Amino acid sequence: MEEASAKEYLKSLRNDSDELDAFVHFSAYSLVRMMSNTCGQMPTSLLREVSRSFYLTLRVLPQKIRPQIGLAYLLARTTDTIADTELVPLEQRLDALESLRRTILGPAYARIDLGELQRHQGSSSERALLENCEASLSLLRNLAPDDRRLVCCVLETITSGQELDLRRFAAATPNHIIALKSEQELDDYTYRVAGCVGEFWTRLCRVHLFPKATLQETALLDKAVRFGKGLQLVNILRDLPVDLRHGRCYLPESELAACSLKPEELLSPANLDRLRPIYDRWVTRAEAHLREGWAYTNMLPRACIRVRLACAWPLLIGRDTLTLLRRGNVLDPERHLKVSRRRVKSIIARSVISYPWKRAWQSLYPESARPQAQQA
Repeated sequence: MEEASAKEYLKSLRNDSDELDAFVHFSAYSLVRMMSNTCGQMPTSLLREVSRSFYLTLRVLPQKIRPQIGLAYLLARTTDTIADTELVPLEQRLDALESLRRTILGPAYARIDLGELQRHQGSSSERALLENCEASLSLLRNLAPDDRRLVCCVLETITSGQELDLRRFAAATPNHIIALKSEQELDDYTYRVAGCVGEFWTRLCRVHLFPKATLQETALLDKAVRFGKGLQLVNILRDLPVDLRHGRCYLPESELAACSLKPEELLSPANLDRLRPIYDRWVTRAEAHLREGWAYTNMLPRACIRVRLACAWPLLIGRDTLTLLRRGNVLDPERHLKVSRRRVKSIIARSVISYPWKRAWQSLYPESARPQAQQA
């Protein structure tokens, strides 16, 4: 990012966040300058279009791991776009998903025709994802063998979750809502599409950033999985009214039945009070996962400031999102419960200024337990 862009960012931060003092402004500006390295061969404009929030996280990561994580994200979003293109028949999407997975995992390269899927994209960024699929695969083949294995492994797990989701909700419509059967199904799904990302992230960082650090490997990986699951649960809980109108309900049918609720009844915001006990239990579960994510962040070597910040931002935003979900009508499709851009900028700035002081850093997440394995 050039200096002019950094100054524009700082200007917007001043305009949107009166609560930030001058020293915090300076720290945010310094962070933007610190993120000035390019992403190497990664198609940065595409990453920025696909997800501005993840792009910010990616930019702060060390160059040693940025291309691998950025590429894994692009390919995961590509497979997700294939799965979500509802105007294309289910079997055609499953075939395309399987073809891309075989190409990602297989030793031989096979060209994939995604033209039909491209034509049905209403979003220009998702169309660009499919159009650039060949370029992403080329970058994958050029990774170092060990990095390629890690990327392929996480994509294999993610695509298995996407395929499972497609088959599970094959008959779902707004008039015929299908719910997951049990808590175990939801836990399995959150692992496949997000928990496994925590493992991938940790193993990649371990190899490239702190190979000699003394860490509790098993505990670190366990917390990494819970970190990913927590972020995915936040998405599921936030997107409940949208998913319901696509015929999908990720809240377990067994729990709804115990409260005499049918999935179709969740289409009415008037049924919020009946849903609240179930919904809040899952909010509590997500909060517990995110606390483990904060413990994970603090188990990483303190010198890894970039990685710690990249972990802290989605955790803090996720925590604030859960607070909004506890208070709002989560069944109302007209209410978009989302952390404001002003608040996001405040989180980023305050995390940077707090980092040098252990007590100030820990105060960012006061709800979090402090296990013995956690570093200050």
